[in-house]
Amino acid sequence: MTFRSLLPLLVFALFSSTVFAQEMLPKPEGPFQGKIGLTYKDSTAVKPELKIPANLGLKNPPNVLLVLIDDCGYGQMGTFGGGIPTPNMDRVANNGLRYTRFHTTALCSPTRAALLTGRNHHSVASGTIGESGTGFPGYTGVIPASAGTVAQILREYGYCNAWFGKNHNVPDWETSLVGPFDRWSESLGFDYFYGFVGGDTDQFHPALVENKKRIEPPETNEDGSPYHFTTDITDHAIRTIRAAKAVAPQRPFFVYYATGATHAPHQVPKEWIEKFKGKFDGGWDKYREETFARQKEMGIIPQNAKLTARPESLPAWDSLPEDQRKVYAKMMEVFAAFTAHTDHEVGRLIDAVDEIGELDNTIIIYMAGDNGSSAEGGMSGLVNEMTFFNGIEEPLQMKLDAMGTLGSDQHYNHFPAAWAHAMDTPYQWTKQIASHFGGTRNGMAISWPAGIKARGEIRDQFHHVIDIAPTLLEIAGITPPVELNGVAQKPIEGISMAYTFADADAEGRRTTQYFEMLGNQGIYHEGWMASAVRGAPWLSENEPGDLLNMPWELYNVEEDFTQSNDLAKQNPEKLREMVKLFFAEAAKYNVLPLDDRKTERLNVENRPSLTEGRTKFVYPNLLRLPEGASPDLKHKSHTVTADVEIPDQGGEGMLFTQGGRFGGYGLFLKDGKLVYHYNLVGVDRYTVESAARIPPGKTTLKMVYETDADKPFAGADVTLYAGDKLIGKGRVEKSIPNRVTLDETLDIGFDTGTPVMEGYDMPFDFTGKLKSLKIELD
Repeated sequence: MTFRSLLPLLVFALFSSTVFAQEMLPKPEGPFQGKIGLTYKDSTAVKPELKIPANLGLKNPPNVLLVLIDDCGYGQMGTFGGGIPTPNMDRVANNGLRYTRFHTTALCSPTRAALLTGRNHHSVASGTIGESGTGFPGYTGVIPASAGTVAQILREYGYCNAWFGKNHNVPDWETSLVGPFDRWSESLGFDYFYGFVGGDTDQFHPALVENKKRIEPPETNEDGSPYHFTTDITDHAIRTIRAAKAVAPQRPFFVYYATGATHAPHQVPKEWIEKFKGKFDGGWDKYREETFARQKEMGIIPQNAKLTARPESLPAWDSLPEDQRKVYAKMMEVFAAFTAHTDHEVGRLIDAVDEIGELDNTIIIYMAGDNGSSAEGGMSGLVNEMTFFNGIEEPLQMKLDAMGTLGSDQHYNHFPAAWAHAMDTPYQWTKQIASHFGGTRNGMAISWPAGIKARGEIRDQFHHVIDIAPTLLEIAGITPPVELNGVAQKPIEGISMAYTFADADAEGRRTTQYFEMLGNQGIYHEGWMASAVRGAPWLSENEPGDLLNMPWELYNVEEDFTQSNDLAKQNPEKLREMVKLFFAEAAKYNVLPLDDRKTERLNVENRPSLTEGRTKFVYPNLLRLPEGASPDLKHKSHTVTADVEIPDQGGEGMLFTQGGRFGGYGLFLKDGKLVYHYNLVGVDRYTVESAARIPPGKTTLKMVYETDADKPFAGADVTLYAGDKLIGKGRVEKSIPNRVTLDETLDIGFDTGTPVMEGYDMPFDFTGKLKSLKIELD
């Protein structure tokens, strides 16, 4: 046989050995290594091995504690020069490294998807939050099976994985009790989940989920103090870590601790707010100047860095009337307390790891933000964040009236955009704005005493959130699989940061990174950054513009750390080169088509729906449904009919409600009367009530909602019936246009979360018999 005839066989053999040498997970079962005889007496058994790293080829891989703070700006935490003390982030940084040029995607779900998968957010269909997903490959909100998570991989090597806090990576239409659950936390690689599913939640009355089950929060924390969500998830995380190490010390843990803080609502125990009284009376301009000075003093930013200017659209602090300065300073006190309280809870978690002797071989990654600080509080801040998402103006008097209770469970509050801008010192812009570092650059600290010898050092290599997953795999000694659960895997797009651990001067390995969010566009390449802003983040909708003819800016970010000197006019050729590169990267990573819509993308008709095409819904008693799985009743005519039996002593309680204190509606019996209440995100309220009590016995109670028009904000006539008898009528003058609630549910026969109207006690169970409740769209 000639060499020429052998060549195809040699190539095939080489190719085959390469393919089979690559990792497939779960690992294929090997042949039985014992002996099979006719009976057990002449056979040799081989016990199955424990699924622990030592039996899977890993040598003492570290535990992982991944901390992700929500909506946190670069200049917020004291660890990066901010004005809010964060001693526990300091502790991590001083026991390891501060990363001063670490970047996120500029928005929530996208950053989280990129973090877990090690791939760009559009690559994993997470180009925006799930609630605004569309039918294009980069924007569906459905993380593909071809992009397995780092948690899935670690679990196959014996890690014990648990997720606490926020999960904003479940498609909106899959969040109900029927799932499907193949994109919930367990299928993303976690053995246990305790937190909430969605964008944000009430910190005192959270929409709690344990694994796949919706539950109501306890009245107190484990120590008996009044309940708070951040404390609760910390209690659960500590208990889980202790139990896991007590039962299976051979298994390292991967704990993903993703707080709801410091995303709105800014809610925190009162004693924490009192610690910051008067500390922000100087305003946001002074805060920026003081933070900028501290950042230089700490070596966080270069000495030649310049403080970027406050946008002209944001007011100077000294230009504000005294009453506005007073309420805005209070809002910042609440936010600072929220931040400090969160860092305190992270500290409790780190202490627990230390107390069981695991701190030395635990890598702690403390990410101060999934994007920049949020300007979604608008120009004047908010008592209720739902007003922003529904484009409803909130009068100043509402804020003044709330001064004494800001930060409590009475408000879903958010601070003004100018404070968010200050939290992102020294950069331009805020959350949403992917083109500039105010939206994408976040402080990060990493410690791992057994693997990082440096203490308190700074690393300034340019890195991105997609680089975390490959870093964890490298330090554990794991090769990314080419196949996971039978599905071929997309290549990981991140670059391990482990090379920076021992070498502050190592040349950065991430040379190119695109950025895009809501039409805001940016591209980093070899020290240069091109940036194009589509619209201000404090506006609920972008002003008219052309996505293909943007006012691009150009920065040499090796020399201009803060993007303060636009070189577009001086170097148009470089700018053209960078813009072309952006579109090349955009095509490569599923960014196209560019989409700058905001509120329009929130329309549920853009996504799959369990209710699509249906006009009649019959629900049993004691059912809870998230908004994404509920009938869309906004500005639509509909009828709600309850088949009930009223007890002899009279009926009381909730028949049907969606939402709660911060927006929604409900049909219930109170003082024996049938009541329909419509809460226009706290700005206005409309009540229609029967003239008389509903008598005992079986009856049909009905509410007919007849809209003036099927369009946003439309009013409606409301009519109440008992049987066929008209018992009440009235008006809803203005309706919720976009989103009823961010975290509460549609409830049948009771009310969870917060009350839609003050004056009744939760859970306001219906005291009669509710056979069924029917909703019909007319």
